[in-house]
Amino acid sequence: MGLSLPSPPRPVAAYVPSVATGSLLFISGQIPMVDGQVACRGRVPGAVTVDQARGAARQCVLNGLAVASGALGGDLSRVRRVVRLGVFVQCDDGFTDQPLVANGASELLRELFGDRGTHARAAVGVNALPLDATVEVEMILETGAA
Repeated sequence: MGLSLPSPPRPVAAYVPSVATGSLLFISGQIPMVDGQVACRGRVPGAVTVDQARGAARQCVLNGLAVASGALGGDLSRVRRVVRLGVFVQCDDGFTDQPLVANGASELLRELFGDRGTHARAAVGVNALPLDATVEVEMILETGAA
């Protein structure tokens, strides 16, 4: 697909990038960081188009997978299933197309993992996100042994 994983973004507050418990790997919320900078800022649709926000959601997934790769010793083949996504969209009052933005994340995971990438999801509109990011995505992955 011509994609590569970035270096895992560093947390911007007091939390860890991931937590493993049992067969589940929880990936903390990822914003669309590229080379240490927020690549997409502001509210949808006033400052950012739906298509731009979809692209930002894809970047959030790549960042989350970079974190997962680090937690799994560089072996994403250990991902048995993407269980759930939480997608938060910074949006203008009255905007109701959060699912269209979240599809950017969901569709990428389906492209990358096939049926294992199909997941439960919440797409939520919010009035602000850290660092004025347009989108934040958190993930829960089911993992297997190395």
